[in-house]
Amino acid sequence: MSSAPRAEKICCLGAGYVGGPTMCVIAKNCPDCKVTVADLFADKIAQWQDPDHLPIFEPGLSDLVRATLGKNLFFTTDLESAIREADIIFVAVGTPTKTVGIGSGHAANLCFLESAARLIARVATTPKIIVEKSTVPVRNAETLMRIFTTNPDSARLFQVVNNPEFLAEGTAVNDLLHPDRVLIGGQTTPAGHEAVRRLADVYAHWVPRERIITTNLWSSECSKLVANAFLAQRISSINSISELCEATGADVDEVARAIGMDSRIGAKFLKSSVGFGGSCFQKDILNLVYLSQSLGLTEVADYWEQVITINQHQKARFTERIVHSMFHTITGKKIAVLGFAFKKDTGDTRETPALDVVYKMLDEGANLAIYDPKVPDELMWEDLRHGPSLSPPARPMPLEERISHVTDVYQAVEGAHAIVVCTEWDEFKTLDYERIFGSMVKPAFIFDGRNILDHQRLFQIGFEVHSLGRRPLTHFPQTL
Repeated sequence: MSSAPRAEKICCLGAGYVGGPTMCVIAKNCPDCKVTVADLFADKIAQWQDPDHLPIFEPGLSDLVRATLGKNLFFTTDLESAIREADIIFVAVGTPTKTVGIGSGHAANLCFLESAARLIARVATTPKIIVEKSTVPVRNAETLMRIFTTNPDSARLFQVVNNPEFLAEGTAVNDLLHPDRVLIGGQTTPAGHEAVRRLADVYAHWVPRERIITTNLWSSECSKLVANAFLAQRISSINSISELCEATGADVDEVARAIGMDSRIGAKFLKSSVGFGGSCFQKDILNLVYLSQSLGLTEVADYWEQVITINQHQKARFTERIVHSMFHTITGKKIAVLGFAFKKDTGDTRETPALDVVYKMLDEGANLAIYDPKVPDELMWEDLRHGPSLSPPARPMPLEERISHVTDVYQAVEGAHAIVVCTEWDEFKTLDYERIFGSMVKPAFIFDGRNILDHQRLFQIGFEVHSLGRRPLTHFPQTL
């Protein structure tokens, strides 16, 4: 008869989009485990301790925090104490793309991960299982092990396993509660197998054993990069076909439905849009490109880099279509931008396509009113001030004089020449478009960058409707 899983003491270094939700779900499903989330930023930790004002928005997350906070879920800025007490340490710190130095624009910046490893090596006095939760390059675990084995006396204390996240923002809680799979990679040694087993036992509290996949370390690290690359590839593929559809009169949604019914292809990630964003897709593909280049695999690197190229092209041509459709100029015109988050059901704006679209419209001289139901004002302005450089003619006027961030969607569209949908928020489908049409400058344009609206109905109301992968619905002759 097998013994019951041990009551592990778990800590996570990093209270962001990965670490926070993951630890909340573990705490909920493993009431016998003490779960501590540690982060250097006191303001973020304070927010996690208030379920009504969490630092990130995810449906269902606040309920998890309320159910576990102070019982077996704790948040702290005392990283050293959390490390000393823990049996299993998840490392979920940021690994952004480097902006300077060797590999700039492609390679992952691993400074935060190295700092976390060095802190663990310095502080820990009892055996630990170190879990790579951050997205890392293949063979990064080797780096961690070198740090941990620098002191021969402490080398036996640490086992490194890789446990990548496969979360989609906006559905992260459900993804954690009902995962397609949990992947755990470990060293092919008796101690490595034991570390993998103990982590698997934690997940087995709620995940069926057949969905817990175990591999070697390098396969696990590689699988994370490849999974995101394949998903992003599908988006870029359908977006490239959207341009073909516009030129031929085909409908991209009808094409996607037809090919998606092929069981070999499937229907997911075949929704054409203004482009993909978020913290993972672009970063992981760039990492894969850099890895391939480093290994001399030029053709492989070129293949995957094209996924990024198509994504950038999609954002650029969407904005070009806005300008060309509105009589080849948007200078001085008010444009209402609906949505600034990179996708619905999240307030995350990392790599959001909306930022590129906004800046290109600013370059063309437009005045913008931006509405998003979940993106905080300070986050939007931070993104705008650190976004792509504006062309010289657009620079003299401060951003605050050209952009307004409004909290009422009807205020955003009042007096606008056009509406540009950048995020697929459900509320945009049910707005009073008769009222909106009446408040706009005529002709009133709608550019649906997510293909979520009822285009025929909008055309009947009187809008000039432009979407991706379809011919425009226009009341006057137009050449795109």
